[in-house]
Amino acid sequence: MNREPAWVAAIRLAMLTGRVDVDAVIEEANLVEGRERTVRDVLSTLAERGVLRSAGDGTYRPGETLLNSDRYNLDFEKASDGGAHRWKSSV
Repeated sequence: MNREPAWVAAIRLAMLTGRVDVDAVIEEANLVEGRERTVRDVLSTLAERGVLRSAGDGTYRPGETLLNSDRYNLDFEKASDGGAHRWKSSV
């Protein structure tokens, strides 16, 4: 449960902005100060699993898993700014 907000924020940012880093995840997930190590661990785990790929400078980009997902081609203009991220789709 401690890592879930970071996972969700990292995936959301990767899909909406195409770029993820520790500071962006902390801001997106509204995490308290001191969670940087946890976020770094989450980002590296997502990279190991192919969800993200390291850009080599502390940032990550969408990995093959996201790029090949059935959600990657959705109209992200419909993504909410809040915590409930839902799209109108039949999937």
